[in-house]
Amino acid sequence: MDYFNYKKNTLYAEDVDLNILAEKYGTPLYVYSLKTMTEHYKKIESAFSDIDKIICYSVKANSNIGILNEMKKLGSGFDIVSGGELYRVLKINANPKKIVYAGVGKTKQEIEYALKSNILMFNVESINELKIIDLVSKKLKKKAAVAIRINPDVNASTHEYITTGKKENKFGIDIVLAFNIFRIAKKLKHIDIKGIHIHIGSQITTVVPYIDAIVKITKFIKDLTTEDIIIEYLNIGGGLGVIYNEEKPATADEFAYAIKPYLANLNVKIILEPGRFIVGNAGILLTKVIYDKKGIKKNFLIVDAGMNDLIRPSLYGAFHKIIPVNLSAKEKMIYDIVGPICESGDFLGKERTLSESKEGDLLAIRSAGAYGFSMSSNYNSRLRCAEVLVKGNKHYLIRKRETYEDLIKLEKIIE
Repeated sequence: MDYFNYKKNTLYAEDVDLNILAEKYGTPLYVYSLKTMTEHYKKIESAFSDIDKIICYSVKANSNIGILNEMKKLGSGFDIVSGGELYRVLKINANPKKIVYAGVGKTKQEIEYALKSNILMFNVESINELKIIDLVSKKLKKKAAVAIRINPDVNASTHEYITTGKKENKFGIDIVLAFNIFRIAKKLKHIDIKGIHIHIGSQITTVVPYIDAIVKITKFIKDLTTEDIIIEYLNIGGGLGVIYNEEKPATADEFAYAIKPYLANLNVKIILEPGRFIVGNAGILLTKVIYDKKGIKKNFLIVDAGMNDLIRPSLYGAFHKIIPVNLSAKEKMIYDIVGPICESGDFLGKERTLSESKEGDLLAIRSAGAYGFSMSSNYNSRLRCAEVLVKGNKHYLIRKRETYEDLIKLEKIIE
């Protein structure tokens, strides 16, 4: 469900004509629908309404502070993976006791920043990280709340780059080794063991791997009681899939219905970390055709958005639907939609059927709300996009388009 629909052959974001946004803010342009993200957040909230829980929006999916602030208004906490993401959520006055900090490579400086900010807990990914948190906590005369991230070795059946719960992945601590980590943690004077964290991947379309992981963790939690270690929180991560093309992911209700029986007798507070599920279908990338280039074997639409703006097709081979902003009765043609970047891998879609297009036509790249702008770059010294948030018939610029001056403002010429 999203709110990008045609009205009289023109594509709208909620009640705003996308032609108007392109004219006012230029292209390429990220456009987000607040109604879409609000409804998806509430679907998660409703599906787990009878569970003691904290929803921690995954900041990495889309970290614009305008969107983070809307998540806070809905009652969300935050899942962060860097000092920069912590800075962002503190800037919107997020409740520190609803912030959980994951990531395999937290530095001493980041750990200190988080401890001073009084976050809820760290999700610890290695024994060495645990010891560093203990040392930094000792220096600050604090006690750090931690959850140990366990790698349950389950196959999430998603792209190899975004599966995170198998033995060969860098994330978490192998479930076979994890028991001893808890014994060590219990002895550290500045560590307070609060929970267990699992996160098995992203864009997961079936509940089966979640059930497999939770069954393993349930047994693990019971085994911990023999060491007099009581778990207060179980963080089951995020990763719920969205529809990009023909996928049929589990709904929030289906997901909750499937896993709640396995959580019923654990007597723990559940933490969920949805990101893509909330914002994935809540955003489009609006782009303009620069050139219509017809070849012997291929027809190309060269547009003003490139892999620096949306890297998912180039990086993952990801599919995003691409549709015209203004419907046309012209003859259908097959195009590769490509950007201006000097890389053959710079494409947004291949072999797409569209009405014959010309220079100046507007296209919308759908389902670009997650891992779109947040993964964008200045490659080829390209300016990063503006971002606009739509609320009903109103629209708000939540990030200005960069300028050439922005590209070099941190650089220096040596005389």
